[in-house]
Order: sequence, then structure tokens, then C-alpha cells
Amino acid sequence: MTKEELGELIMREQEGFYRIAKTVIYEDCDVGDALSEAIVKAFANLDTLKRDRYAKTWFVRILINECYNILNKRNRLVYVDEEELKASEKPQESSDYSELYLALEELPKEQRLCIALYYMEGYSVKEIASMTESTVSAVKNKLLRGRKKLKELLESPIEQSA
Repeated sequence: MTKEELGELIMREQEGFYRIAKTVIYEDCDVGDALSEAIVKAFANLDTLKRDRYAKTWFVRILINECYNILNKRNRLVYVDEEELKASEKPQESSDYSELYLALEELPKEQRLCIALYYMEGYSVKEIASMTESTVSAVKNKLLRGRKKLKELLESPIEQSA
């Protein structure tokens, strides 16, 4: 694959890549940083891509790693104030988030990522296993648990208001 082809792929799939990064980390500035770093690393390591048809999966793996790098750096910060710590753990609720997106935020990050890759981005279980460096059965279990938890989360507000 040439650098031009990689650039075209990134431009064509940028919305999907953004959603994947947003699934792992919440702050838009961090998502932008992860995307930027992933793009730089992808271009720098283009020679490691074995087959062009796996370019999208290869890039997603780089992006996921960058998201986790940002989260790890954030977790190493020493918080001076307990309120600041609580504020950093969850994104601020906003009226533009749907119930589904808010419910997704409640899932553990591994389940949330698998759900987003499978349902929002249309990747197969095998591709997700490759991207997350996991097994097919582990991905299936995360999808199963994630769907079950989402169902519980989405049904609970209805029961509380009745």
C-alpha cells in the first residue's frame, strides 16, 4: 500500500475511526490526539502492513493502542482534588447524548469497544479478535455480556419511571 492509498483510507473512514476512539476515550481533545498519533505511526510503519486488504483493521489496532496509551498517561496523573478525580472518571452528561450512548458509557471498556466495533462499525468477531489481540471466544463473551448489560441499563429507566 502506498502512502497516498493510506491517506485516502483514513479520509474515507475518518468518521468510523473517530467513533472507535470515542468509544475508548471520551474527551474530544484526547480523541483528536489519539487519531493524530495513530496517523503518524501508521505512516511511519506502513512497511509493517503485510496485506493491503487488512489496512483498515491494521489502522484500527494502532488507533486502539494509542487510545489506551492516552488513558494510561491520564491514570498516572496525580489529582490534587477529589472533585477533579471524580470529574475525570466520567464525561459530563450532555443533552446531545442518546440513551444508548449513555448506556454504552456504563459498560467496561473492553465490552464497550467490542460492541462499538461489531454493531457500529460492522467488523466481524474474527476481525475484532485480531484488533483487540484477543480470542474469538473472548470477543463473543464480551459481546454477550455487553448486550445483556445494555439491555438492563436501557430497561431500568423505564421501570423506575413507572
